[in-house]
Amino acid sequence: MSATPLLAELRERIAQDGPITVERYMALCLGHPLHGYYRTRDPLGAAGDFVTAPEISQIFGELLGLWTAQVWHDLGRPSRLVLAELGPGRGTLMADAMRAIRAALPDCAGALDLHLVETSPVLRAAQARSLAGTPAQWHDEAGTLPTGPAVILANEFFDALPVRQYQRTAQGWCERLVGLGPDGAALAFGLSPEPSREIAVEGRPGAVLTVPSAGLAVVRDLAARLVRDGGALLAIDYGEARPGLTDTLQAVSRHRFADPLAAPGESDLTVQVDFGALARAAGTLGAAAHGPVSQRDFLLALGLAPRVERLTARAAPDRAAAVRAGAERLIDAQPRGMGSLFKVLGLAGPGQPPLPGLPPATLPA
Repeated sequence: MSATPLLAELRERIAQDGPITVERYMALCLGHPLHGYYRTRDPLGAAGDFVTAPEISQIFGELLGLWTAQVWHDLGRPSRLVLAELGPGRGTLMADAMRAIRAALPDCAGALDLHLVETSPVLRAAQARSLAGTPAQWHDEAGTLPTGPAVILANEFFDALPVRQYQRTAQGWCERLVGLGPDGAALAFGLSPEPSREIAVEGRPGAVLTVPSAGLAVVRDLAARLVRDGGALLAIDYGEARPGLTDTLQAVSRHRFADPLAAPGESDLTVQVDFGALARAAGTLGAAAHGPVSQRDFLLALGLAPRVERLTARAAPDRAAAVRAGAERLIDAQPRGMGSLFKVLGLAGPGQPPLPGLPPATLPA
């Protein structure tokens, strides 16, 4: 276990107050004001810990820009549309999206009011560089976005939001906790001694139920907004319509999986997104769900293949090969490939036209 600054603080907290929930542990590891993972670094790229789709190919952001323009058109071409991104990374996706929108529909570009939801000072600076010359405003949370019709993009955002976890025991579903191991130095998982009375899910002994507590709160707020003002939310992440009862909490460091408890504050923590739970939560407020579909199917429906051909038609051979390789990586249909591992869910206000590239939701109960 790495002796990180956050580990010392966690040991002290746990020794004094007892074990903490997985939800609290994730929140501190990722968002601690001094030692949180996303507060202290740029985690993207070869020199970081992971790579996201916008960094792999410009086509990803361009297609999402054209998707945004189509939604704007279908909303009746409002004179003002809030375009927001949740967790914008380095700003690469938004820069590519804005370039595509300006080229395809200048009227849409002129109507956009750009907002970025980001807590990391390091990444805010990177986003400002990527979007130099494009007016934008930053927010610490989605709840402070301005009112009005909106398109909200969330690529690899929900997987990093804190969750609560429960493990099935002979007594029922007991909440999973993070405490100190026998030596009093290393962190270790444990269980609440009393089962929760709120969970009625069936499960075998040892099964792990993940409740996307923070994600549900965000979706409810945004769904209420879409119902009131109109617009759409596009969520792209790794996950399923109904994940199995397994532990999907994972850490990534230097492009490799790591122990989630080994280096708090120094590794990225994520969980598989439960798209079905998010869609159902939005539905209870009146928002319409579309999808989820695989990232491969979504990008192909938006025209990835002809876009690749246009970009490579006059490109130098090495540049053309790089464009094709990046696009293929986005739609890789192998079980661990981005095209199948990542899913796309859309939410929209009631009575709106279908969202481009997404069928009406067909979710399991």
